Order: sequence, then structure tokens, then C-alpha cells
Amino acid sequence: MGVFATRSPFRPNGLGLSSVRIVGIGKGTIEVAGADLMDGTPIYDIKPYLPSADSHPEARGGFTDQCGWHALSVVYPEKFQAVFSEGERAALTATLAEDPRPSYQHDSRRVYGMPFAGKDVRFKVEDGVLTIVDIAELP
Repeated sequence: MGVFATRSPFRPNGLGLSSVRIVGIGKGTIEVAGADLMDGTPIYDIKPYLPSADSHPEARGGFTDQCGWHALSVVYPEKFQAVFSEGERAALTATLAEDPRPSYQHDSRRVYGMPFAGKDVRFKVEDGVLTIVDIAELP
């Protein structure tokens, strides 16, 4: 599943994410409970519950229960150590370990990228190891 088909926190838009309970489904309507929004706020999309992203022990993950998640090992080459502060490096490493690639892309030859703290972080992933290959200024 890609970023728009899941509740991935790595989203290229400003839409909020809320964990809600579906209490009813009618003709053309879905009634939810527990949303952190005002009455009348439009709901644009509904995604499955993800136990790895939400904490509702009584909830079921549906088809997502069948998908395992494993953190990636992150290789942060010495030549890039000075680009970010220690705290930023820790945050970047934690973010990259969660695998920000679209889930349908697993090409070990492809260089992926993401913005982080005003920089363009480029990386490759092979056999569960993410290696940073470049960090450049954003255009």
C-alpha cells in the first residue's frame, strides 16, 4: 500500500489524522465516534486501524494484521555526521528506521529521498539496511 492508501505519518499534505470508531454505515454515510474535530468538518478518507501507529488494545487491525513491520538498520556515513546536530541525527535515524519509502517500492538500486530539517536526504535500502547516500540543500 502506498502513502495515500494508508495512515502513514509521512504525508505530503496538511490533512489531519484521527483515530475513530465506526459506529454506523448508512446509504452514502458513515457515522464515527471519537473524532477530534468540530461537527460538520468533512472527512476526506478513511484508513484502516494500524496497531503499530495507534494504541487501542480492543481494536482489530483487519487486513493490516497480516502485514508485519520491521525497523530498518540505518547506516549514517561519517562524512554526513556534521550536517545535522546530534538531536537532529537521532530524529533522522529514527525516522529512516521506520522506512519512509512507499510500501510498493522495494528496488535496491533506486535512490529515494525525503526532506528533513531543510535538507534533501537521499538513501538506498537493501536487505533491511537503509544507507544514506547524500544530503543536499533543498532547492
